[in-house]
Amino acid sequence: MGRAWVYGDDVNTDVIFPGKYTYTIKEEAEMARHALEDLDPAFAADVQSGDVIVGGRNWGCGSSREQAVLCLRAAGIRFIIARSFARIYFRNAVNNGLLPIVCPEAVAAIQPGEAVTVDPERCVVRCSAGSAGEREFSFPPLSPSVSAILQAGGLLPMLRARVSGAPASSEIAK
Repeated sequence: MGRAWVYGDDVNTDVIFPGKYTYTIKEEAEMARHALEDLDPAFAADVQSGDVIVGGRNWGCGSSREQAVLCLRAAGIRFIIARSFARIYFRNAVNNGLLPIVCPEAVAAIQPGEAVTVDPERCVVRCSAGSAGEREFSFPPLSPSVSAILQAGGLLPMLRARVSGAPASSEIAK
């Protein structure tokens, strides 16, 4: 369970991870310190492991840089719930072990700071905010290939495990 960080439509990769750092910051922990700094200066200092991003339409539009996924993952984000995702951002998220969830109903209901729980096995988002009580929203099941990548913690861990014959660890369950 984590708190919801709610943002609007068309949040682009340059806003998620400022382009000015693209070629100067290589460490993911340092990337996390700059996540969303131009949109929400409090995010990097206040985000906690397990918190959830809630975005509008076209989350992650713009350039194809992976840092826009890596900085959020390094900050402890494991799930992004949005009305829709830019195609390349969606793929980068999956490849890096971060679950992008398309669930417009949940986006419309979740309030900033609200407690949110994601059950990827049941494809359910649960949220609760005071007098509104607990609400539950379903999202479409993941394809077997996407599930396998996420269960392995990303595409590279999955491929490394297959090559070495060792089982990949599941980062999505953390």
